[in-house]
Amino acid sequence: MQYNPYLRFIPTLIFMLLLNWSSAQKTSVQNIDTNIEALMKKMTLDEKIGQLLQVPGDISTGTDVQSDDLLKQVKTGMIGSILSHTNFDNKIKIQRAAMESRLKIPIIFGFDVIHGYKTIFPIPLAQAATWDIDLIERIERIAATEAGADGQNWTFAPMVDISRDPRWGRVMEGAGEDPFLGSQIAAARVRGIQGNDLADKTTLAACVKHFAGYGFTEGGRDYNTVDMSEQRLRNIVLPPFKAAADAGAATFMNAFNTLNGVPASMDKHLVTDILRDEWAWNGLVVSDWNSFGETIIHGAADNEMDAAAKCLNAGSDMDMTATTFRNGLKKALENKRVTQEKIDEAVRRVLRLKFQLGLFDDPFRQLDPTYREATLEKPEYRDLARKAAAESMVLLKNEGGLLPLTPEGPFRRIAIIGPYANSKGHKDYMSFWTLGLGMREYDSTKVVTPADVLKPFLEKQGFEVTVTEICLDATCSERDYSAARTASQQADLVIVCVGEQGFQCGESRSVASLELNNDQENIARYLYPRKPVVLVMFNSRPMVFPKAYEKASAVLLAWQPGFETGNALNDVLSGKVNPSGKLPMTFPRNEGQIPIYYNHLNTGRPQQDQGQMWTSGYLDSPVSPAFPFGYGMSYTNFSYSEITLNKSKIRPGETLEVSVTVTNTGEVAGSEVVQLYIQDLSADIARPVKELKGFEKISLEKGAQKRVTFKITDKDLAYWNNELQYKADPGFFKVYVGGDSRYVKSNSFELQAQ
Repeated sequence: MQYNPYLRFIPTLIFMLLLNWSSAQKTSVQNIDTNIEALMKKMTLDEKIGQLLQVPGDISTGTDVQSDDLLKQVKTGMIGSILSHTNFDNKIKIQRAAMESRLKIPIIFGFDVIHGYKTIFPIPLAQAATWDIDLIERIERIAATEAGADGQNWTFAPMVDISRDPRWGRVMEGAGEDPFLGSQIAAARVRGIQGNDLADKTTLAACVKHFAGYGFTEGGRDYNTVDMSEQRLRNIVLPPFKAAADAGAATFMNAFNTLNGVPASMDKHLVTDILRDEWAWNGLVVSDWNSFGETIIHGAADNEMDAAAKCLNAGSDMDMTATTFRNGLKKALENKRVTQEKIDEAVRRVLRLKFQLGLFDDPFRQLDPTYREATLEKPEYRDLARKAAAESMVLLKNEGGLLPLTPEGPFRRIAIIGPYANSKGHKDYMSFWTLGLGMREYDSTKVVTPADVLKPFLEKQGFEVTVTEICLDATCSERDYSAARTASQQADLVIVCVGEQGFQCGESRSVASLELNNDQENIARYLYPRKPVVLVMFNSRPMVFPKAYEKASAVLLAWQPGFETGNALNDVLSGKVNPSGKLPMTFPRNEGQIPIYYNHLNTGRPQQDQGQMWTSGYLDSPVSPAFPFGYGMSYTNFSYSEITLNKSKIRPGETLEVSVTVTNTGEVAGSEVVQLYIQDLSADIARPVKELKGFEKISLEKGAQKRVTFKITDKDLAYWNNELQYKADPGFFKVYVGGDSRYVKSNSFELQAQ
């Protein structure tokens, strides 16, 4: 048969005929509102409510997908969004079904992209330990690019909850305990996810979560009650949310918890008074998984009609899992519990997001198989994952300069042992969320384990290396101990890889104990007391491991580093990368200290020494932490000059310049996070002993120095008092600069009245 060159256009013509969506719906930013109003006039009440429904989307594969009930709902305009759908071809079928609906309103696909999509990066808490805002933004840019190429339009990230309780499983998903650091990271994540144009196929709509107070759940138990003052809410919890809103975040997500007795999903004070009115933010608010329905379980709503009315009237828009709005919203309207105007407001927000994402212009903009194949899992993504993992690692101890390991050192025989020395299991080196809502195509063979790299690298350097996998289920038998003894007896130095499995962190992964598994701690405590030990901790939260720490000569926090675990660990242990990570959360000595955080209020009777009577302390433990916020060692040393100020007094509107010279006094190049803290010595109410107000990550060659200058204005000194006034009080302040929140230089200045 003779080749006809026009045949190649037939698939495209068929595809366009199938879509059959009118040119009138093609739009631009300039005429979005006009198009929304034109569409709203055509919509029935059922179609409007359908746009407010988001349903889980794992429809059948290998069967006749056209007969699936989900597709029927899409074709009749009864669904606005689908979450956690992983099958690329089925997403195309779903979107085609939407284009066959009466009004041809496209579906928006949402997905939890927590620390990478196909390329897995370190967990967010580990990323926060880099204190590298540009790096975090680049990570999110790659994650959004990959997710977009796989047909996702919307990510339920970033999580910006501040938390002071490491028992809470979701601390791994945030930036730690500090509102200033958390705010910088929140804005960076939004910029990385959304880019400069939501309609670009490399971007996603960000969803800032969980609004609000979720990180303060009582007892560290997920989904539990939150009770706090408005002053604490505004000074500690809300700043990262405000930063994300100011960065242009397209959407917010309700929290599961009650806040001062009110479920967050129906908290009008949060959603309307603060988010929409006070902050002038006009995006879409989506519930967390069935959080609308859970208002009934909380006892704050009678039934689905009551819950739907209260959540919509509070300012929330879309029902994730859809049940409450589907069953209750029309009844609420019929019973005059809500108005048509309130429903229309929510629908407009959904449609506006779809227009902003370019879905009306091209519903298949992120469903291009050729683009998908060319975009996912590029080598340069792994390069950044390796860099991020290495920079996130925090050196806690290094007696006698044991690390880095070099051929010139005294050790020839090295034993690498432990449950995480060479694990290929899906549970290790990354979080539960990697395998959670939908990442079912994850391949454990893509993980580079410590032994994969350390053994061949060290052997090329002239070392003799053995790898002994023991305690693979995180518990040890006598056979495990025997194998460890044999390996350690034959070695000059032992690298012990212990910690948590990835599935032990994330949502619904709260713990009552932060202690390192006793069997794992015994490896370091008993098996080789006469051998130098490098303890490598794979952790997703602050942990308690005093005995293992005491026995080890060097301790490195590796967190859950992601796909490039082995390469990054080798880079740090070999000295190719000088560790520069700093803790984004305080590490307690024991669980009894929780909550423990650096920016606490002073008491009227602060304790100086353990056991000191009539002071605020414990009889059986110091009040100081095991490791303070901002702490992290290096293979080199940094010295700080005394702090100099450009003036000793400032008035509102003036700028105070705080300067310090940092010198690398060690033998190798390194990076240091220079941290600035302030203390308000006398205010309307008690103020924290220190508050982070600036930081800068600098790199210095051996012997080099750099002058670092921070700028402070009265806005940096302002806070919310109990009358809900945001103000800076005239008076005296202390300013601190150092390498962590404990070891700092200090000076003082005065803020004068206007």
